[in-house]
Amino acid sequence: MKRRLYFLSPDLQSALQTHNELLLARIPETDMHVICRDDLNNPDLPQADLLQKTDLVHSMQLGGSIGGLLGALMSGLSALLGFVAPGLEGATVLSTALAGIFIGMVSASMVGINIPNTKHQRFSKEISEGKYLFITDIAVERLEDIETMVKSQHPEADMRGIDPTIPAFP
Repeated sequence: MKRRLYFLSPDLQSALQTHNELLLARIPETDMHVICRDDLNNPDLPQADLLQKTDLVHSMQLGGSIGGLLGALMSGLSALLGFVAPGLEGATVLSTALAGIFIGMVSASMVGINIPNTKHQRFSKEISEGKYLFITDIAVERLEDIETMVKSQHPEADMRGIDPTIPAFP
């Protein structure tokens, strides 16, 4: 089980040093994500991808839930009013709910891909000032060690908390 650790590095030099120290502490680069201003991107830092930067996952979850519920309600109402062939009510409700989930997820993903991740809103001021946000997924048993290491070797790093759970993806 992993937890997501958030902290800010004030400049590129500190971010690069922190990245290297996390690698030496055997944190895989795939578990590190850095968000910074677009003009400060550095190829040596593991940049956050679309799933970390946007609200895509949350939007798809919400769209799928609403679409599935609306599909099931509308087809259930159709079945109750007799607009569905007798004996096919269950299949109609199920297939329409699944179609609603799909359509809701696709529609919501088109919106969510253009919205910044709501979990990172609290960091937007610091990122716009030129700081580097580290999002690091760390095994629970190593969390204290890594947090202590970052604090001791980088007192300039601003520790910003831990997510109690991380999503299955991203």
